Amino acid sequence: MNSIIDEIIQEMLKVLDNSQLIQLKQVLKEKLGNNTQSNIKKNNESYISDYLAAKQVEGCSKKTIDYYQATLKMMFSHLKKHAQKITTEDLREYLGTYQQSRNSSRVTIDNIRRIFSSFFSWLEDEDIIIKSPVRRIHKVKSSAKVKETYSDEDLEKLRDNCRNNRDIAMIDLLASTGMRIGELVNLNQNDINFDERECVVLGKGNKQRIVYFDARSKIHLQNYLAKRKDTNSALFVSLHSPYQRMSINGIENRLKSLGKKAGIGKVYPHKFRRTLATNAIDKGMPIEQVQKLLGHERIDTTLHYAMVKQSNVKIAHRRYIG
Repeated sequence: MNSIIDEIIQEMLKVLDNSQLIQLKQVLKEKLGNNTQSNIKKNNESYISDYLAAKQVEGCSKKTIDYYQATLKMMFSHLKKHAQKITTEDLREYLGTYQQSRNSSRVTIDNIRRIFSSFFSWLEDEDIIIKSPVRRIHKVKSSAKVKETYSDEDLEKLRDNCRNNRDIAMIDLLASTGMRIGELVNLNQNDINFDERECVVLGKGNKQRIVYFDARSKIHLQNYLAKRKDTNSALFVSLHSPYQRMSINGIENRLKSLGKKAGIGKVYPHKFRRTLATNAIDKGMPIEQVQKLLGHERIDTTLHYAMVKQSNVKIAHRRYIG
């Protein structure tokens, strides 16, 4: 019986919207003797709330959850339709209007499209809608930009402009581990294993992983900690009393200041991460190991971080192809 109903619904997909399809499915079930009740129709806010709860269980960060919520609420506010009545054309019109009114990049628009895709696919999985209206909205193509990395000279300039043990230890740790800035600020002194030159960080989705640092980082970290006079358990703290744990903004501002002194444009924490990935791949580290090192779930993400040097492509061509 259910297979017949599904065939009928499939035939009507191009004619009816989700709300109408759900009503049709319910009528067919009632008339054909299957009285199973469909999901109770909720308002959009309830669907958003349920969806975000599911994403939270999956391990999404609060920052990600907040971004998803703001994006979905803005869309519903503009369309003024129930989720079951939203069509592909509605979403295309919204994305087009959004891009024009805000002069948004293609990357931004595709990020919004991905959130819509995730949300409506979840509604489909929960049998709240029959078919996601985002299925026919394809990925927004954008030109691949070569993202900047630090050169060896840049890193030495940054180190030369450090006037305290904390800053040079911080730069060395970022450069040798490739950890995220959020992972760095959460580190405590007892998280550091100097014998093995490694530490455990808490990454995205509350997942732990081990990262490794070099001998230079070990020496500078030990020098910094040996001269600390405070009792704060945090690995990096402010230079003056009350010696509070450094925040993300605090580290970003400090790096920006050091970059300005060194005459280096665009100095920020994430650039260390991209530099590590690029250098690792450039020197022959298998991409799967780089993925593990950076804590990426998908290898595609790792490839976006890394930029293989053109000179090495030329050398590899001569070596393998002739």
